[in-house]
Amino acid sequence: MIQPSIQIFGLEKDQATRAAQRFFKERRVPISFVDLRKRAIAPGELRRFVDRLGARAIIDETSRAYRDGGLGYLRMDDAEIVERLLVDGRLLRLPLVRHGNEVTAGPAEAAWKEWLSRPTVG
Repeated sequence: MIQPSIQIFGLEKDQATRAAQRFFKERRVPISFVDLRKRAIAPGELRRFVDRLGARAIIDETSRAYRDGGLGYLRMDDAEIVERLLVDGRLLRLPLVRHGNEVTAGPAEAAWKEWLSRPTVG
């Protein structure tokens, strides 16, 4: 049986990112962690999350960067949101977790449990 491959994009010191890492480690699921402070998310990778979840689901409207940037007063379409996310990674709702073609933004233990409950093809 092949272990599911999980990729986590987040910040080392972010509480939600650490919780996601702990969730998978406790279940002995190997993860690939990308620290967004050391390496920005690739445009293609960000596009994968936006295509599946929508840009609004990925931008963290409660973040300090969102408030300080005055973004709550702007009407932005998905393309403008993606542009801002690529420029300022602090706007991302963390952690971004990917399992094959499935993705989540923010804490999503119910979805992660569902991923792990499925039989894997080997």
